[in-house]
Amino acid sequence: MAETIKDLLELSLQDTYSAENQILAALPELEDVASSPKLKQAFREHIEQTERQVERLEEVCEMLGIEPDGESCAAMEGLVEEADDLMEELEEGPVLDAALIGAAQKIEHYEMAAYGTLCSLLRSMGQTKAVDLLAQTLKEEKDTDELLTRIAEQEVNPAAMQTLPANEQSGGSRGAA
Repeated sequence: MAETIKDLLELSLQDTYSAENQILAALPELEDVASSPKLKQAFREHIEQTERQVERLEEVCEMLGIEPDGESCAAMEGLVEEADDLMEELEEGPVLDAALIGAAQKIEHYEMAAYGTLCSLLRSMGQTKAVDLLAQTLKEEKDTDELLTRIAEQEVNPAAMQTLPANEQSGGSRGAA
């Protein structure tokens, strides 16, 4: 049972470590089913980035004498399951790509919250080196979120709009007003 701020920090680090490892397991499938070359590349690069992020978490845990393995991150399990459901329900193509971006951004936002919290806890404990390491990861998560937004807005969403029936593309309502 967590009673101290250090206990909370340990639980938070373990949760984030689990989350990152779940993402590492899920990203290759996201890359495989994406049809947009830019999205495939973003997922491929995020795999390499996530591997470095896991290493940083391990380094922080080692600095603090914390075992990184703990309970599985239930929130990430749900987010990954949601992405899996989308891959089963949607045909490969721009609409699935748009859905994958949305699912990936939900994951990025969860990670940003996790790393922001970790940095805040570590800062209050005077662990500046650990803060520096995890602040780097927080910046990478924000950058990935921005990249996904650019891919969505510049390429994927416009392509997905082309898959709508002609009578739905104008955005107007159907039926009498």
